Amino acid sequence: MTFSYKIFITSLVLVTVSGCTMIPGSHFEGIDSDEQTRNLEQDLDNVNIQIIDVSLIAQQNKLRNNPKPLSSHAGVDTSDYEYKLGVGDVLTIGVWDHPELTIPAAVQRTAEFDGFRVQQDGTITYAYAPNIPAAGKTVRQLHKALVERLSKVIEKPQVDIKVVGFRSQKTYITGEVSQPGVYPVTENPLTLIDALNQAGGLSQFADWRTVTFTRGDTTEVIQLDQFYAQGDISQNRLLQDGDIVHVNRNDTQKVFVLGDVKKAGTVTLNRYGLNLAEALSDSGGLNENTADANGIFVLRKSNYQQTGILANVYQLHAKNIGSLVLAEQFELQPHDIVYVTTAPLARWNRMISLLLPSVATLDQVDGLSN
Repeated sequence: MTFSYKIFITSLVLVTVSGCTMIPGSHFEGIDSDEQTRNLEQDLDNVNIQIIDVSLIAQQNKLRNNPKPLSSHAGVDTSDYEYKLGVGDVLTIGVWDHPELTIPAAVQRTAEFDGFRVQQDGTITYAYAPNIPAAGKTVRQLHKALVERLSKVIEKPQVDIKVVGFRSQKTYITGEVSQPGVYPVTENPLTLIDALNQAGGLSQFADWRTVTFTRGDTTEVIQLDQFYAQGDISQNRLLQDGDIVHVNRNDTQKVFVLGDVKKAGTVTLNRYGLNLAEALSDSGGLNENTADANGIFVLRKSNYQQTGILANVYQLHAKNIGSLVLAEQFELQPHDIVYVTTAPLARWNRMISLLLPSVATLDQVDGLSN
């Protein structure tokens, strides 16, 4: 690697790490040329530079797991789940062979309308069994208490209880989902993945990588992409009353395409990913007459404290037609910088084009002096 090439790479890395709007290779204010060169050379030792080739693609594909589709209940234990009744829930109660104790179905009325509601004091009242505590109990526990009361007036009562209105416990799904709103906790366990599916899934502008999960005074970030893409079932949660799941917008999931392309700017990643070929295509492609097809770089910031690496730099030699296949398989990550360099001959031609007006001006001055 030539020295000037090293300086170029390291300058781009510093742009990536610092976020400064600096032209690669430019001089740092307040630092002399020799010191700047030494600093850049030293920083280069902390930069991991790789060629985008078949082995790199195979390595990245190996790191990406391809798990089997997961159940929405993966990661949560629902084996002993039982719904606990609360104030506002509505029940239907029937006693076999005792139609007088069962409210008959009525036309244009629902079971919920005719049912028994858990009152504000947490009790329900049934024939021969007034003020039975219900709130906080499971249906099975309420069934046992009701049978004990009715046994005083009915021999071996066979009681049937169903919850027909789940009104006491709610979860909230907000943000970038198709149908944000309030979703009830029911007798069927409701997981975080269930709730997102019930809300119609993520919207077009959703950040599919993370969601925020709030329970009481505690908020945590759920790595949604790790659940789906890597099979990390620890990211799932069994929802409870008052839980809030919020899906953020995808505003920060962008890649920056700079340098000698027809339309420099940002390209947004979607939930299906973005490869290098797509990013270049969305930017109008390379400037055919000036861009260096072998000078396509991807700069990716690294966690220096954990890895000791400032950034990873990947280079694509696009003059080889086979490299287009590699570009389609190289997946970009949020905040990657794609930079296309200008070919050496083009840089020379641009310098000449900048100098020519000055030469013409000097000729005019010489003509006037003569």
